[in-house]
Amino acid sequence: MNRMECRKSKPWDGLHEECGVFGMYDFDGQDVASSIYYGLFALQHRGQESCGIAVSETSGPKGKVTAVKGMGLVNEVFTGKQLEAMRGDIGVGHVRYSTAGASTRENAQPLVLNYVKGTLALAHNGNLINAAELRKDLEYTGAIFQTTIDSEVIAYHIARERLNSKTAEEAVRRACQKLKGAYALVVSSPRKLIGARDPYGFKPLVIGRRDNAYIIASESCALDTIGAEYVRDVLPGEVVTISPEGGICSDTTMCLPREQEARCIFEYIYFARPDSHIDGVSVYASRIQAGRFLAMDSPVEADLVVGVPESGNAAAQGYSMQSGIPYGTAFVKNGYVGRTFIKPKQSSRESSVRVKLNVLVEAVRGKRVIMIDDSIVRGTTSDRIVNMLKEAGATEVHVRISSPPFLWPCYFGTDIPEREQLIAYNRTIEDIRKVIGADSLGYLRIERLEQMVEGLPICKGCFTGTYPMEPPTEDIRGDYER
Repeated sequence: MNRMECRKSKPWDGLHEECGVFGMYDFDGQDVASSIYYGLFALQHRGQESCGIAVSETSGPKGKVTAVKGMGLVNEVFTGKQLEAMRGDIGVGHVRYSTAGASTRENAQPLVLNYVKGTLALAHNGNLINAAELRKDLEYTGAIFQTTIDSEVIAYHIARERLNSKTAEEAVRRACQKLKGAYALVVSSPRKLIGARDPYGFKPLVIGRRDNAYIIASESCALDTIGAEYVRDVLPGEVVTISPEGGICSDTTMCLPREQEARCIFEYIYFARPDSHIDGVSVYASRIQAGRFLAMDSPVEADLVVGVPESGNAAAQGYSMQSGIPYGTAFVKNGYVGRTFIKPKQSSRESSVRVKLNVLVEAVRGKRVIMIDDSIVRGTTSDRIVNMLKEAGATEVHVRISSPPFLWPCYFGTDIPEREQLIAYNRTIEDIRKVIGADSLGYLRIERLEQMVEGLPICKGCFTGTYPMEPPTEDIRGDYER
């Protein structure tokens, strides 16, 4: 499937993250599959196309891994009987949303590799910009790939490095030193749980503990779900190893100076659940702050502030707090619509937006409404939502966006398309306002981004075209899936 075909296959105008990872090791020998299941359930927002769990017994025979994975949501793929049969005190889990290409069971994770030194199970969130180069090197030395995801490239390199490394964690670190791009990894070896985060910290990764069990997960909300306490974030560039003998061991060889770190700002604006904390900053508080900044920088007289669910809600509350304009609910969201639902055909009267959202007429009729959303990508969704509000009787609709305009693609895991498909490309804000049919339009100022995350170093490449590392000369995002 070529890149343009991949782009056309996506049903929604909005942004997408691609994965959530969750690993657990119970030092008391208790089975972890059901806890991983609930952890993945909490991370379902990060990927709704496929999921999987792989577990093993640290006291059992080396190389025996029980894995279940498939297409669909967590509660669709797993049954109670399956989870009961998955015996093991160490394991990893994964939820996936592919940013490009076909969604197939073969590309579902975790990946399980059997090799000379034993068995590895790996779950990966992120996107490598040198995946094609690394894959080619492996193919020329005899590697046969079973998937089209760059996660398999990582797994192969870890397995190869393990042959010349004293420990599994050293092999993970040496493999990671070959990778360019964004990654948060959870790897289970026969006796260790290992986590790794890229040196820029694009993707989040946290450590938790419940009694005598340790967890590594994409977000802190997954820890809360299984009754675990937050221990700390994995540092950008850090490799952590969890074992009964050493507890949490840290390798910071790959860490960069703090000012070079570059977290994806959209974790705070859109991707992460609002009840998560990433690198010490509350996602909910950052969204509230973004709304406050919008009210300061783009004020307008109105009767009601509303958010486009879910990520626009907290920013709308912040706008209301700062402006004094009442906050209200204008949209009812169908919670049963996932990203994989069958999109209505062009000839059909059903709108994909209306299937997902409906307007509360009584809330907006006769009112000047400020509508807060997290972003505008192509603009095809925004114009429909504005039109829905006006059809419901809103006298004015003022749109405020809790991020700056998208002007450049992302190469590090966010599904932002080519520049030509972005509504802000070669258009002024006034042009965009006319396209979406709003009475006024305002975006978050770029200088507000660091302020909303308490000064954390962030990546702003999709807004400025200046990336924390040299982007690939060729856009291969449609050739190698995440």
